[in-house]
Amino acid sequence: MSATAENPPATASATAVATPVAAAVEERVTARVISDDPLYRKIPVALRFAPAEPLAVRIVFPAGLSPEGTENEWVFPRALLEAGLQAPSGTGDVRVWPCGRVQAVVEFHSPEGVAVIQFDIAALRRFLRRANASVTRKA
Repeated sequence: MSATAENPPATASATAVATPVAAAVEERVTARVISDDPLYRKIPVALRFAPAEPLAVRIVFPAGLSPEGTENEWVFPRALLEAGLQAPSGTGDVRVWPCGRVQAVVEFHSPEGVAVIQFDIAALRRFLRRANASVTRKA
């Protein structure tokens, strides 16, 4: 987006109008890696929403989980996350479904394999409420 704008001709009375700007949303949560191991591993995860991409959410995994030593970020539709809290959703690289009354599972498919991560539904709902409120404030 360009930062330049046309300057209107000066008039005797000028009024400044503030335009509300939607704020980015980030929620740090603890998730659980689900595997064949009987003990699950807790990991810190960042849930992110950027007003510039109002239809998308991001789930960011810490650098320590990837072989490259870099953060691993997945971007997918916000509507998929919302729907997946109610019923199984998604058929592509990201799939979401409720797991009991208080948990949700997000499954990530890549050429390297599949990661199955369990979240508290309350944390995901809180994040989505904040993201939705951010979009509402902008409108």
